[in-house]
Amino acid sequence: MKITKLETFHVQPRWLMVKVSTDKGLVGFGEPVVEGRARTVETAVHELSDYLIGQDPRRIEHHWQAIYRGSFYRGGPVLMSALSGIEQALWDIKGKDLGVPVYELLGGRVRDSVRMYAHCHGDTLEELESVARRRVADGFSCLKLSTVPPAWPLETPAFVENEVARVARVREVVGPSVNIAVDFHGRVGPALANILIAELQPYNLMFVEEPCLPENTAAMAEIARRTTTPIATGERLFTRWQYRDLLEQSAVAVVQPDLCHVGGIFEARKVAAMAETYFVSVAPHNPLGPISLAACIQLDACTPNFLIQEHPTLEDGSDLGNGLLVDPFEIRDGKISLPTTPGLGIEVDEDALRDRASDGTWATPTLRHDDGSVADW
Repeated sequence: MKITKLETFHVQPRWLMVKVSTDKGLVGFGEPVVEGRARTVETAVHELSDYLIGQDPRRIEHHWQAIYRGSFYRGGPVLMSALSGIEQALWDIKGKDLGVPVYELLGGRVRDSVRMYAHCHGDTLEELESVARRRVADGFSCLKLSTVPPAWPLETPAFVENEVARVARVREVVGPSVNIAVDFHGRVGPALANILIAELQPYNLMFVEEPCLPENTAAMAEIARRTTTPIATGERLFTRWQYRDLLEQSAVAVVQPDLCHVGGIFEARKVAAMAETYFVSVAPHNPLGPISLAACIQLDACTPNFLIQEHPTLEDGSDLGNGLLVDPFEIRDGKISLPTTPGLGIEVDEDALRDRASDGTWATPTLRHDDGSVADW
């Protein structure tokens, strides 16, 4: 079997998908994208096709090594995201060729369903309360608040009180039987992160995500030592090598590899195996589309230290594949049952991809402080 073609599709709202075709008639899909840089990653995908066309798609590890190690410059968001989406598509092909889900090729399933968490947004306390009630009514047992607006390295007591009030309101609404996680997005410095986490301690958070920027491993490790609240990070890290310091310094309780950035399904499985040796859980990051979700579910199915799976919780359900997959995913009681069909377990409706086509120009919003200076996103 040989790879014959790589095609890319820009899909609303900000997704990029790749289709890998073979001379045997089998095709595989993946999601190679950096949010806000879809067209740049698309270029990288087509550059990599010069190597891939004519190759056997089943030699996944060999091609991964050739692409990652074959040039002088390694890694980075563009190359790793292009490689990640291609790698997902190759697993999709291999699973279809052998007639089994990808998780059967990675040790087999260790669970029957995947627990999901929902995003919980709201500009006011009332909006936040309304969304929280709706998410719990939909069956979710864990909510994540994307809190902390653009912040100075040290903030006023009013700033801290406002962030604590948001979490307190959600805890009051959902009660103690629902987990709450809070994402700081790396928007605050370590000193302010310590203050916020201490004030949030009474609300028994499942984890605090990116309390500071992930490249500052020493600071994150110090934050982790100061609190009993679990710390999570990993969505902006690439390959297992960037996770090594986090684990060795006991900086995290939860790693969050993004299968569209970290290097694909198998690389995320390697990260999970490393984390398991440190008794660290895995909660894959996923703010993207249904192919990304399909890849995540294959990883979740076969990973013993899996904790919970993120998905964007879009109102139109397109993140679950509504309007894009022949058989969209369904969340029941906050869980997704494992697919049993071969490959990634999905059938992509290519006509629907074209109907939702975009030009790939979505840009990440730029945040500003009130004096006009640039704030961390």
